[in-house]
Amino acid sequence: MYWLLVLFCFPLLGSVVYFFAIYLPQSRLDQAIARAGRSVLGSLDPGRALREAREAFDLTPTAQNQTRLAGAMLDAGMTAEAAQQYEACLQGPFGSDPDIRFGAAQALLANAQAGESARMLTALRASHPAFHPEKLSLLLARAYSTAGRKNEAAAEFAHLVERFPGVETRVAYAVWALEHNEPLLADEQCRELGRLRKQFNNHTRSLHAELFKKLDAALKTHRQ
Repeated sequence: MYWLLVLFCFPLLGSVVYFFAIYLPQSRLDQAIARAGRSVLGSLDPGRALREAREAFDLTPTAQNQTRLAGAMLDAGMTAEAAQQYEACLQGPFGSDPDIRFGAAQALLANAQAGESARMLTALRASHPAFHPEKLSLLLARAYSTAGRKNEAAAEFAHLVERFPGVETRVAYAVWALEHNEPLLADEQCRELGRLRKQFNNHTRSLHAELFKKLDAALKTHRQ
């Protein structure tokens, strides 16, 4: 009834909101399109995810709802609060869950605790070597870099692009190399990215537009 009222009172806007709020998350569309839908929905109601996660946890304070709240806090930029919530999750019955440990490592890195994040990620890799190896390696490389451990960051980035030579990993490595005055490493990644870029169609190019903007900004800064 709520959605019928919205659709009748606001036909155009109501249809757009319904599509992104209800239909799209439940569909089997491509993940990139689903992420775009969440982004649009977030712009329509930026506090929705955090509000709903907090309400769910207040109503039913389960480990699952606490993890959801921690993730929503992290997405909202509440890094200290997210780190605290994840720490509480780690002390609970599902503290060994790899998703919770990875989320906690993300929160620690965002909260300027890069050393703790790196230690958590290396322990997670040792105990769950098959757990999202690309995502874990990329986050670990960034944690090493933020912690000032340049050699370990360089080795992790090299390992990352060797195993997962995609656009995101190469851009991350190139940006890191430019920021740490490693022009030869950056040039190598930029050449590979240029080769990949030539093969993109319009859809693929649009999906990676933000990554290339980030790379272009790093190149511009380095040349100045």
